[in-house]
Amino acid sequence: MKPIVAVIGRPNVGKSTLFNRMTRSKRAIVHDEPGVTRDRHYADVDAQGRRFTLVDTGGLDPTSDDPMTRGIKRQIDAALAEADVVVCVLDAREPATSIDHAEIQMLRRAAKPTVFIANKADSTAQELDSVELYRLGIERIIPVSALQGRRIDELEAAIVAALPPKADDEDAPPPEGDVPHIAVIGKPNAGKSSLINRLAGDDRMLVDSKPGTTRDAIDTTIERKGKSYVFVDTAGIRRKAKVKKEGDEVEGASVIQAIRAIERSEIVVLLTDAKEGVAEQDAKVLGLAVDRGRAIIVGLNKVDLLDKKELAKAEEDARDKLSFAPWVTFVRLSAKSGRGVDTLMSAIDEVAESFRKRVGTGELNRFFEKVLATRPPPTHGGRAPRLFFITQAETRPPVFVVQSSDPDQIHFSYQRFVMNQIRKSFGFEGVPLTVYYRRRRRRGEEGGRGGRG
Repeated sequence: MKPIVAVIGRPNVGKSTLFNRMTRSKRAIVHDEPGVTRDRHYADVDAQGRRFTLVDTGGLDPTSDDPMTRGIKRQIDAALAEADVVVCVLDAREPATSIDHAEIQMLRRAAKPTVFIANKADSTAQELDSVELYRLGIERIIPVSALQGRRIDELEAAIVAALPPKADDEDAPPPEGDVPHIAVIGKPNAGKSSLINRLAGDDRMLVDSKPGTTRDAIDTTIERKGKSYVFVDTAGIRRKAKVKKEGDEVEGASVIQAIRAIERSEIVVLLTDAKEGVAEQDAKVLGLAVDRGRAIIVGLNKVDLLDKKELAKAEEDARDKLSFAPWVTFVRLSAKSGRGVDTLMSAIDEVAESFRKRVGTGELNRFFEKVLATRPPPTHGGRAPRLFFITQAETRPPVFVVQSSDPDQIHFSYQRFVMNQIRKSFGFEGVPLTVYYRRRRRRGEEGGRGGRG
């Protein structure tokens, strides 16, 4: 499984800017006002040949008695407990503060491998100013500029050096074997345990129930209608409003737990209360499942509490919030009454089959000929790129490769069209697809770049 790297520091030292820089994104809100980040952001990072999950945290002030600040502190404690490496962010342009001293003491007690950086070192002069921070008793501080990207490579190298040795399962491929592994995630009281109890209790054929390798996640092997399944139950991912109000550190651990459960599964079932809908935290964690190439089913639970019109609106709202993955499968059910549970299990069977499906090259290219005859790629610069043939390179999840004369000239809308046609023809609903466009090698060429859709 991927290591966890937590970014901590007092307010307004540039943690979120660093997070955005390292993840090549703008996922974290950046603002000059201290304390903008109150909960954590999660994203995967590829650096120096290693992959890890980066966790952004709120501004730390261990000396404050403010209820909100105490809640943030408990969130940070949760991230520290799960982290393999900590990145402690200091401000290169300011002398060490009492909060910095308290932070260093906290990290020494945590005894986690820690990389110390002095951010906002936007010039050589500011790098020299950062030496004042050695008064904190730190052996090494790396001056960086998250805003400009200065010395980020050096920071990444230090993080990778501090990571534990690479495990065999670090790249988190889905588990091998014929028995599908299904991670059940969602908010507290969404009905996760009720669903698993319903599945186990109906046939009275619970084979095994034991702690998984993920903290507090339970692997439950269930046999149903002659088929075996492993369900990975997780603690509830709490709504942000609830977290801000109560500052419960359990929420922090539950999100990381859900991430690790996803890595051990082929299929993710996001169970939601149909009346409450999909929460922002649900969508964030599901986004990580998409990044990891997992099949996804959204279960709208407790449908017996809604009328037909309310249920249609609930599904519409859920699809809108998860529009980044329009291919996910939706199932309406009631774990309490059993309504729709058979439909859910059928959906699990279907997406598991699609996840592992391989389409023969001959069949694929007969399909591709029809696609090209119906709608060839559009002309660009007076010439239309030629598409020669398509193959399926991988399964779990499915990956396709299209050989082309000029991959860079294939418009994203046409790439989306081809992907939709693959789904329509071969039934890959609920499963992420990747289609690479690569330049066909000519005699004497080493290869070429490709596109992705």
